[in-house]
Amino acid sequence: MTVEDQKSYVFQAKIDEQLPNVLSGNGIKIQVEKDGKVTELIDAMTGAAVGALGWGDPEVHKIMSEAATVTSYSYPAYIGNKHAEALAKFYIDNSPKGAFAGALWCGSGSESNENALKLVRQYHLEKGNIKKTKFISRTTSYHGFTIGALSISSNTRAKNFKDILLPESQCLKMPVCYEYRNKKKTESTAEYVQRLLDNLEEMILAEDPDTIAAVIVETLPGSSLGTAPPPAGYLPGIRALCNKYDVLFMLDEVMCGTGRCNPNGGLNCWENFLTVEQGPDIQTVGKTLGSGYVSIAGILISPKVRNTFLKGSGKVFGAHTYSGHAFNCLVALKVQERIKELKLTSNIFKMGNLLGEKLTESLKDSPLVGDVRGIGGFWSVELVKNKDTKESFPLPLDVCHHLQDICFDNGLTVMGNQCCNVDSGDHVSLAPSFIITEENVEQIVQIFTKSVNDLQKELIASGDF
Repeated sequence: MTVEDQKSYVFQAKIDEQLPNVLSGNGIKIQVEKDGKVTELIDAMTGAAVGALGWGDPEVHKIMSEAATVTSYSYPAYIGNKHAEALAKFYIDNSPKGAFAGALWCGSGSESNENALKLVRQYHLEKGNIKKTKFISRTTSYHGFTIGALSISSNTRAKNFKDILLPESQCLKMPVCYEYRNKKKTESTAEYVQRLLDNLEEMILAEDPDTIAAVIVETLPGSSLGTAPPPAGYLPGIRALCNKYDVLFMLDEVMCGTGRCNPNGGLNCWENFLTVEQGPDIQTVGKTLGSGYVSIAGILISPKVRNTFLKGSGKVFGAHTYSGHAFNCLVALKVQERIKELKLTSNIFKMGNLLGEKLTESLKDSPLVGDVRGIGGFWSVELVKNKDTKESFPLPLDVCHHLQDICFDNGLTVMGNQCCNVDSGDHVSLAPSFIITEENVEQIVQIFTKSVNDLQKELIASGDF
């Protein structure tokens, strides 16, 4: 059997049409071919919050060329390499002292969260806690596209595969922290946080603390919720409950971490909300680790976890063929050293917060915009049908992706996502490269605001607003 008039041979995304193809990139701009026409876009999302150094960096091209001549493949189960060691030491040394003591490098954020679940399980086996097999994560969360990562996620992508995921009784879901919609009018922020923490403790007790292995949270949620920062006391409260019931505290910083949202010129988003003593037991990272030049992600291990393994079997069960790949680790290390040298994590935190301020100001009178939220270099705009009631648009209208397309036509990349409001809700996210300037911020805000206004006109014309 043959396929007639086949437009694309890539079996991903929209399989019966040719997606726009990226041709090249330079700094914060990319050149994209769509329907035979080449367009230059400001890349305000860097794919999926991947970009840090910007595109086409000549120094990175030199780094990659050199790395190709000095690295060889080795299977990490029995032959390591100095580049994986050096990258691990760099991440540990550039995190708060005592936060981490080891790292495992893999190929993607999904893979890092999948491995983290296994490390959590092995940790408890090393301690003899054989009944600790349950994970608590949050509703409206996304941790990746492998079976285990989808099992601890809660979104439309996970629902599509619910019949083949880990049992719901093993992958429990606590309420998401989402002040914009879920804090009661009669509650203070502190009261809302306490309600969430009480709910979590009740869940732990109802399930039996001896069966709970880990509580898993995106420090700054990405694609499913849209960068809603945790309010004061929320993450420290979870940390305290994990300590109380011998449960591992795991943070997913695949999208928001590795310098995108760090207030101290460092790497971790949680430094906005937690002291080093309150830091995670396990943390996953990815995206900006390789800045889009190589495919790399990882799992960071606290001293507590590492020491437990050392006192037990002294080894990690299992390995992936390309874990700790020397070429990827060397390129990622040099990328991170360059980011540090240029002080780009400080720049993106400053310029990113400026982006958030200017988006908030520019969109404050738009009847389509319900909320602008985020921190550092990661921001989202939630679209609503009614600003006063916070009513979401009907899901079939897919206004977030329509806005994404309008932004594209106006010269800007953003990422649209649905279902931040359970089974409805639209938000659009921005996560530019760390190299952006104040002028770039102005350009992004101008194009995005124009695009929101264009969307409003189209919705009014169609009778949908």
